[in-house]
Order: sequence, then C-alpha cells, then structure tokens
Amino acid sequence: MTQEIIADWQDRHRDLFGKHTIKLTHRLAETGLFSMHAIAALIDAYPEDMYNVTTMGRDHTRKQWREGAVAGNTGADVIEAVSKGRIWINLRKVMDVDPRYDRLLKDIFAEFESRVPGLKTYRQTLGILVSSPNAQVYYHADIPGQSLWQIAGRKRVYVYPNTEPFLRPADMESIVMGLQEEDIDYEPWFDDYAEVYDIGPGEMLHWGLNCPHRVVNADCVNVSVTTEHWTDAIRNSYAVNYGNGILRTRLGMMPRRHDLKGPSVYAKAGLALAWKKLRLNRKRAFVREIDFHVDPNAPEGFQDVKPYAK
Repeated sequence: MTQEIIADWQDRHRDLFGKHTIKLTHRLAETGLFSMHAIAALIDAYPEDMYNVTTMGRDHTRKQWREGAVAGNTGADVIEAVSKGRIWINLRKVMDVDPRYDRLLKDIFAEFESRVPGLKTYRQTLGILVSSPNAQVYYHADIPGQSLWQIAGRKRVYVYPNTEPFLRPADMESIVMGLQEEDIDYEPWFDDYAEVYDIGPGEMLHWGLNCPHRVVNADCVNVSVTTEHWTDAIRNSYAVNYGNGILRTRLGMMPRRHDLKGPSVYAKAGLALAWKKLRLNRKRAFVREIDFHVDPNAPEGFQDVKPYAK
C-alpha cells in the first residue's frame, strides 16, 4: 500500500502495543483484497485442509461447536449460506495461498516494527473470517500475539485479564503443550471485569499476550481479518509455559516461577526441547468430525450429514 495501513497511530500506542488493548483505525479495505468477490474467489480455490467451517450454539456460557465442510459449493454459495445462517468460515494462513496477502502481511508488521522501538516479529500469519449475523466465538486464549481487523459488519469483543481466575496457569500450559484446544472455562461474572469493545469497518483491536477473549457478531454479516505474530518475548513465554506444563503434568511438580527473563527461561526451554526430541510428549490427537455441509438453500445455511472424520 502507498498509504500507511494504520490511520490514527499516536505516540502512546508504542508503549501500549503488546501489553494493553489498543483500538485503531486501518485501511485494509482499500486494498480490494477483502471484498466479497475477492473472498468468494479465494474460497473457490482454497485447499480443503486450510479452512474451517463451523456452527455454534446461542448460549455463550456453554460451548456448542460443530464442524462442517464446503462440500463442493462455490465461494458465492458459501457466502450466501453465511449471510442467512449461523456459520463461521475461517480461511487460515491466507498468505501461504496467495502472494498478495503475504505482501500485505509483511507491510502490516513492517509498519508496526517501524513504530514500536525494539519490536521484531516473526512467524506472522493472516487469516480471513466470514461469519453470520449474531454468530459468536467462545471464550478462549491464544498462544501468539493477536490482532483483529474488522472489514465489514460489526461485532462486540470482550477482552479479559490474562491472570487468574480468568486464565489459570495450568490451562495455558495445556494449550501450549497441545493437551487441550484454546477454549477454557468461563463464568458469566467474568464479564464484570472485561474490557468491551464494539468494532466496525475500518477498526481493529490488538490486546495483551494470552488475554482470554470472546466475540459476538451484531445482526449483520461480518468479514474480519486476524493476524498473529511471535517475538522473542512471546517465544520465552511459550517456553516457560511448556516447561511448567511438563513439570506439572508429567513430573508431578507444582511450578511456582513464571519469569520470562533469566536462567529459568533457558532451563525450561531446554526441558521443552528435550521433551519434544525424546518424543516424551505425545500430543493427544483432536479428532475432528464433519457433521454438516454448507447449503445456501437450507434455513440455517447448512444440512446435517452423517459424521465423518476430517
């Protein structure tokens, strides 16, 4: 892009980035890469193993999540189904599928790095989410740094502290070790302590590392972009959580230190690496079953099918 991607960066954001939630405005829509036409064309050619189609329940306190498949529908059909149903489609790692998105991703983080002294990111990823009116994402925490960019529609985002009781160390350790997915226990009273943001087209959020969050769409189709990144500090956090997870779940110890600097980081990183190399940590395989197919003619935008493994 010839213009800066972030439209309203201020000096204070350099001190907040990566530590606190910041809400900014952006120009991603001006690229033309996120129009419904462009996304439909992406879906038409997207590798099957790089997307997820899901539907969810209406109660945000109890996870009800099902996985489906495009099942031969065109990208335009999928978007029509999303517009009338209760579906999310997540196109993961778009930068690996189309080089235009890879160039944009590099531009995004080059801009952040130019504005935040000392920031050096790597393993950046970009995904596209197209989701139905009133759809939701349940309470969960992610491992890398996260940003959510709104292109079309509106959504409400709840961001919670990354400390107990909202995020228990044992849960984060299990997520890092692959022993559980990102969803974690949620209580409705957590909302009393959440930061709540309504974002619309041209707005984005970036929040502190591992902060639990959940998302609720307004009564409109939503198009969003997600970006993820790693830094040395995030890598150290990963190593500490992984090492503590080994101590807790495999060696029966109760880790009490979560330092992200100093000798303990290297010790836990070494423990994690050794554990992986010796194949002592055999991750439990998450068996994903497809139990619906996208159908733009169905009332909910999909039809149930006999479950089968993905």
